[in-house]
Amino acid sequence: MALEFLSSLFKKKKKEETPAEETFEEVTVEELEERVENREQEEQISQIMERLNEIENDLPRVKISIDNIKKQIQELREEIERLDKTIKDIMMLYEVVSQEINPFKEQLSQESSLSSEIQELKKQIDELKMELAKVKNDIKVLAGYGVDIDSILYEVLAEV
Repeated sequence: MALEFLSSLFKKKKKEETPAEETFEEVTVEELEERVENREQEEQISQIMERLNEIENDLPRVKISIDNIKKQIQELREEIERLDKTIKDIMMLYEVVSQEINPFKEQLSQESSLSSEIQELKKQIDELKMELAKVKNDIKVLAGYGVDIDSILYEVLAEV
């Protein structure tokens, strides 16, 4: 059966070739333009296919390059972190050493005591702000329940 199919294909080719050799077909301008257009399309398709094959061949190399670059970036991050830690350690060491031989140490200690007092005052102010916020919220809740806030305030002020 397969032989019959193949032989029929070859017979058809022979039959098709003989008339082409014996006589010339008349071709119209439209048919010529269509053939030229078909050839151009086939050439474009073949060029696109070649480019796709090139891209497919380049993809594994690009992937390997990207992986290598990622690895190098990670190594650089780790190195930067180590350098950062080293710099912090050096700065701490410098602070310790400079405090011992600093001629302005007394002045700095006075300034540091002032700054610590300022920091303490800031903490106290923040605590007071938090307390005031809580009191405001409590008043809003009480007002929502219909409690007479004015009378409570007058009683508290009278006690003070």
